[in-house]
Parts: sequence; C-alpha cells; structure tokens
Amino acid sequence: MKNLKYTLIHKDGNARLGQIEINGYTLETPCFMPVGTQATVKFLDYRDLKDINASLILGNTYHLWLRPGEDVIDKAGGIHEFMHYHNGPILTDSGGFQVFSLAKRRNISEEGVTFKSHLDGSTLFMSPEDSIHIQEKIGSDIAMSLDECIPYPSDYKYVKDSVERTLRWAKRGLDAHTRDDQALFGIVQGSKYPDLRKYCAEELVKMDFDGYSIGGTSVGEDKETHYKMLDYVLPYLPEDKPRYEMGIGAINDILIAIEKGVDMFDCVLPTRIARHGTLMTSNGRINIKKQIYKEDFSPLDENCDCETCKNYTKAYLNHLFRANEGLGNRLLSIHNLRFLIKLVEGARLAIKENRYLEYKEEILKKYNFDQRGF
Repeated sequence: MKNLKYTLIHKDGNARLGQIEINGYTLETPCFMPVGTQATVKFLDYRDLKDINASLILGNTYHLWLRPGEDVIDKAGGIHEFMHYHNGPILTDSGGFQVFSLAKRRNISEEGVTFKSHLDGSTLFMSPEDSIHIQEKIGSDIAMSLDECIPYPSDYKYVKDSVERTLRWAKRGLDAHTRDDQALFGIVQGSKYPDLRKYCAEELVKMDFDGYSIGGTSVGEDKETHYKMLDYVLPYLPEDKPRYEMGIGAINDILIAIEKGVDMFDCVLPTRIARHGTLMTSNGRINIKKQIYKEDFSPLDENCDCETCKNYTKAYLNHLFRANEGLGNRLLSIHNLRFLIKLVEGARLAIKENRYLEYKEEILKKYNFDQRGF
C-alpha cells in the first residue's frame, strides 16, 4: 500500500513502541481502539473522544452496510465526514465476525457467505470483493480482508479447509482493492493449531498486505490457548508492519499481547461493562451500583485524568446509574475508555524506558480477574 507507514521506534524484549502514519494522521503504538460499531462510540461524540486521547477508532462494515448503507456514507463524503470524526484514522473490520456471530442460517461457499440478516431476516450475500467494495465506499483509512471467524473448538480438518478458503478470499480481496488512500490488512486464522497458524501467516505475508491481524482469539478458548495462539503467529509476521489482535479489551489480555509484540487492539468491552456499572480503576475493578457508594463523595479514581474523575463523585455516579439516567452511561464509558487508553500510554512509556515487564506486573497485581479476564 502507498499511504501507510509503520516505524518501529524501540523494543523492550518483544514489546514494540512504534508509529503509524496514514492519510496525514500520526499515532503511536501500542494503541487501544474504541469501537464505533454504527459510526458512533456509544454515548460519546468526537469531543469526548478527543478528551480521552483516542486516535484510531473502529467502525463495523456489517452494521454500516445494513444501515444506513455504504452509499449513504459515500454520499456524505465518507465515514470521517458522516460521523464528524477527524481526530485520527478510522479502521473498518470486514464484517466477517458479525456474519458468523450474528447472522442466522449462514451458508459458506467458495464464492462467499449467504446468510439471514439479524435485523429483518432477509437473505444477504457477501463475497470477499463485496466486503472490500463496501469498505472502499465507507472510506475508512484501514480496511480488513474477509475471513471466516472459525468457531472454537473446531477439528483440524475443518480449520485447515477454512484457512485455505480464507487465504483464497484474502487474495481475491487484495485483487479487488482499488483505493490508494486506504490500507488493507490480512487476517491470520488457524484456531489452536500451530502449523495452520504458521502457514496462514506465511501465506498472507507473501501477499504483502499493509498490516496483519490475528483473528480467531477471544472466541471461547481458555486463556492459555489464547496466548499460545499469539505465539503461533507473531514470529512469522514482519517487523516493519503493524500487528493487530482483534476483539480484546481485558486488561490482562492487552498487557500480555503487548509483551508478545502486538501493536493494536479493539473491543466493545470497556463501554459494554460500563453500561452495567462495572469500572476499571487504578485500585482494581469496582461496581458503581453497590450501596457502599451511595454516600461516597470521593472521585471514581484519584489517579485518572478523565472528565468523569475530575468532576464527579462516586455518589453522583451511583445515583445516575440507579436512576437509569443516560448521563451515567456516558460518564462511565468515558472513564473506562480513558482508563484503557491511559494504560496503553503507560505501556508505551515503559517500553521506551526498558521496564515493560515491571509495568505489566505492577498493573496485574491490582486486579483480581474473573474467568472473563476483567
């Protein structure tokens, strides 16, 4: 691709401090991407995203294709104009994960996937070329190849056949891609099988994508298997291109992935759990719904610099949540996103100062993680 430049600035072990330049935007990695599924990060606008120092954000091809439709976004001048977001680049996923997780009665063929819309049950079809053309019309800065998000667990033969098809789809999508101002990433699949992960990574690298995503993690596997999946892929990805693990937002997952050499992450987790009252803080996880916060007039997190922590107390946030006020969802989402972005900012500094492992251990000691990892 012509317009994406990745610079590896420094390494501490395998952890990487880097920089991405694309379409006039510059951002440092590792970075966490807030998810704006339907051209909005839920309850937040562009000013909130600027305040929390978000740069790269994610939009969802499947949802934007169904509504308002890629033609509407194209007529608006592209996704940046449509959602009035000019703080940084926008990445769109391929739509593959949603096709395989939300859509009903799907049928996978060599041509693509036929499925029923989760909105109205209508029959839809998406090919690798369709996914690329939709993303080109949406106008994201970084697009993703269509892949099959393989169910976990799956047997070896199923995964091998799926990987082969994903590679053929990747080549078709690459051939269909025409926008010089849009980077394109390939997605490495292979489930828990080391040889298939290695094979998929090496074949995608031969195609010379602008960056590489690690797909098929956080789909039901245990943590040990999840982390091994990274080990099976990362040694085969080039040092001079960005590496993106899709769909992780738990603190331990992010910190371990950074340690292994991953650069980019996205997840709905911080905003989703915020809407249920669960908050990440420098003192560990809390649930603001609890009665103990009803008369607690201290800040949510004295070590956080977000607007929520600077201006509101736990008692007020407890009240908003109990009263089912929308402002509560906004303030709690601001905090959780800023917490993760600040966490990754700290990781970048620690890599620069060659103390990443100490930083990681210090953070992990403060948390009592449940089976979901947050």
